[in-house]
Amino acid sequence: MAFGWIDEQAEARRRAGLVRTLRPRPAESALLDLASNDYLGLAHHPEVTEGAVRAARTWGGGSTGSRLVTGTTELHTELERELAAFCGFEAALVFSSGYAANLAAVTTLGPHGSLIVSDAGNHASLIDGCRLARGERQVVGHADPEAVRKALATHQGPAIAVSDTVFSVDGDRAPLAGLAEACREHGAGLVVDDAHGLGVLGDGGRGAPYAAGLSGAEDVVVTATLSKSLGSQGGVVLGPARVIDHLVNAARTFIFDTGLAPAAAGAALAALRLLVREPERAARARAVAADLHARLTAAGLEAVRPDAAVVSVRAPSPEQAVRWAADCRTAGLAVGCFRPPSVPDGISRLRLTARADLSGAEIERAVRVIGETRP
Repeated sequence: MAFGWIDEQAEARRRAGLVRTLRPRPAESALLDLASNDYLGLAHHPEVTEGAVRAARTWGGGSTGSRLVTGTTELHTELERELAAFCGFEAALVFSSGYAANLAAVTTLGPHGSLIVSDAGNHASLIDGCRLARGERQVVGHADPEAVRKALATHQGPAIAVSDTVFSVDGDRAPLAGLAEACREHGAGLVVDDAHGLGVLGDGGRGAPYAAGLSGAEDVVVTATLSKSLGSQGGVVLGPARVIDHLVNAARTFIFDTGLAPAAAGAALAALRLLVREPERAARARAVAADLHARLTAAGLEAVRPDAAVVSVRAPSPEQAVRWAADCRTAGLAVGCFRPPSVPDGISRLRLTARADLSGAEIERAVRVIGETRP
């Protein structure tokens, strides 16, 4: 029977407690949200939603084509210019998603004959970029510049190291300065995904590369998403102008994909301008994360110390993690539930996102619910 093997895999997932289901959410909910990536609380901010509405009314519901045909509007170029200036890079290129941005950066900068050194804890989009690239791949230990240095020493020719700046599972921060040093010793480029750093780390939320003193470097390329701190949708690659020009001419997820919808570009631009005006939102997100961690550990829970806005709480097993998250939801709290294969170490977790707009009372309520529902 066609696709008969799907039933076997479905049963294997069921036995392992790894079945995933879609759960549509209503526009309004009484749940306290610690599951989304809306770190700065901007997804529903009036200025951000108005930016989306205004862009849709001006440019229409869609961009109407690929970026190289009709999909680039004046709004897209305005967003790119302001993103590059904010993050301290020479140029920027906006994509339809952060996933597409990562595929573009890794595949175009890791051609045949090159070496791609990838952190073992990288996000799936970076991993897929490495798989699709024509260069040789080496996966090295998590957050280990010395392992990157040793891998680069085995190769003669073009090379890049690829890493998240803040890892999405535990929220730990990559040693960017050490990675850059290892790359420079071997003439390699550094490509980092700042999806969880933009808007949270660095001066006024300018990102982890900015905080590490790497902004504007000729050998550093940064990707990011517009769907987390900026409360919109889409992705961006930032770097030297010649690298961005190369992506325009070589990146398949740019050339053959419809451009980002104007509403998303408008919302992201409005959020970026709001962050420039209110830089304290970044520090507030970090403070909420630290407060969550302190209260969770004081309650006897095993929580990982956050370097940005992600707080991870270990669960005994995949099945218990699912039940724990469901019990939290029943008690009025939405939390993320990370299980294999989403976690590189096989340890299931509740994943909490600290939002800049959370109050002290909401933080206290979240910790109480998590403690009361623990397995």
